[in-house]
Amino acid sequence: MSTPPRTIPVVRRLDELTSVELTLPFERLRQLPNCVWLDSASDHQSDRGRYSFLSADPVAWCVADMSSPDPWPVLQQWCRSLQHCRLATETLPPFCGGLVALIGYEAAWWLEPSLRPTSDRATSNIPGMAIGLYDWTIAVDHQLNQVWLLSTGLSETFTLDAGRAEKRADQVMLWLTQESPVHACSDAGGDVAIQPESHASDGETRLQSNFTDTQFAAGVQEIIDGICQGDMFQVNLAQTLTHPATCSAGTLYERLRRMNPAPYAAYFDCGDYQVISSSPEGFLQVRNLHDDKRMVVTRPIKGTVRRTGDAATDARLGEDLLASEKDRAENIMIVDLMRNDLSRVCKDESVEVTGLCELEQYQRVQHLVSTVRGVLGPDASISDLLAACFPGGSITGAPKVEAMRTIARLEGCPRGAYCGSLGYVSLSGDADFNILIRTVTQKSTENHAAVWEFPVGGGITARSNPRQETEETWVKAASLLEAIELAD
Repeated sequence: MSTPPRTIPVVRRLDELTSVELTLPFERLRQLPNCVWLDSASDHQSDRGRYSFLSADPVAWCVADMSSPDPWPVLQQWCRSLQHCRLATETLPPFCGGLVALIGYEAAWWLEPSLRPTSDRATSNIPGMAIGLYDWTIAVDHQLNQVWLLSTGLSETFTLDAGRAEKRADQVMLWLTQESPVHACSDAGGDVAIQPESHASDGETRLQSNFTDTQFAAGVQEIIDGICQGDMFQVNLAQTLTHPATCSAGTLYERLRRMNPAPYAAYFDCGDYQVISSSPEGFLQVRNLHDDKRMVVTRPIKGTVRRTGDAATDARLGEDLLASEKDRAENIMIVDLMRNDLSRVCKDESVEVTGLCELEQYQRVQHLVSTVRGVLGPDASISDLLAACFPGGSITGAPKVEAMRTIARLEGCPRGAYCGSLGYVSLSGDADFNILIRTVTQKSTENHAAVWEFPVGGGITARSNPRQETEETWVKAASLLEAIELAD
């Protein structure tokens, strides 16, 4: 009897090895280089929260800080190369292998050179971009409660090989069945454990900010004055909080996802730093439809109130948010900005608003969320789409470039991964990127001590109240603070 031909991708069911939560595979694999977990930790009944993906040990890797050469051409080349080895995977999860990219907020400097500061501020430690080419993934369908290992045999030369796909699948299965965590075979990555430090004495805190509350409120007022003078319509202002790391980045992420699950949560080991996020906000999603259309969806968030745990109080706060002229105006301005950004790469007259200022509830907060979609033009790649829309308008303001100049001047320090984007471009042609809010970056300081950095901010309009905007940043920080045991 002849041997049946090998197929790509190799598909193996993992239901008996792991639960759909993927915590055990993450424990086993996170020491491998450049481990990534795109984790839909909530909202499983919607398309945006349906799938989660875990992978590591990419076949190719590109990382750039803000003193490196422009990496956007690399992203462009990789995206276009993926189109030439596209897989038909209609019955499989949308990410079966391909590239995962972190695009830091300051990566916009390469797109708009006028944003780059003229001072001699050091840029070598600012995350710019990290891109990995992943030939396999563990994929979860949360609606079907099923888990698969998908192996494509993708190589660094963008070729697919069925034999290599089988061997890599065998290797991953071996990693998953080992009782102890897999250790990195090089210094390219891996989650390093942090020795706990002594606790601060009574009355002291190791939590630091680049603003006092008074300074932040003054910054809000300065933006309001600029809006009234006609300089801009809206600006997103953030304060950057820092705290010494007291555990590994992987441990912090597992803690955060339990306390504040989110549909666009993620963990990404970029080697010199790790990104930990419980983001509720989608940036750009691309799905290939049956009639060869590529549908693009963006879901900007603007407008926030807290959740109290009391259903009646939460309902009243939600109604107040829906009725807020300030928050509605803030949301609609960003909707208009995103419509304009999408129109640069989408087919004429295909861009439309399908949801406007709808209320969504998350673990700690309630948001106003809108939905804008369009059909990607036939000659546009995913990297063209990212470059046209980056960074997301909901975390900059409008007009975008002027808002970003104001942000840089008032905040006085780089945002790094925060307000950038993390997501995938699949061999299937699909893509999904988040906006990195509710995000911690673990990195080393000059004295090699690990530190957690997590900015929190909000959109400022002419109707903003400086004191309330300052308080809102602390509401958004609450889940992060609790995850690092600082909620008290």
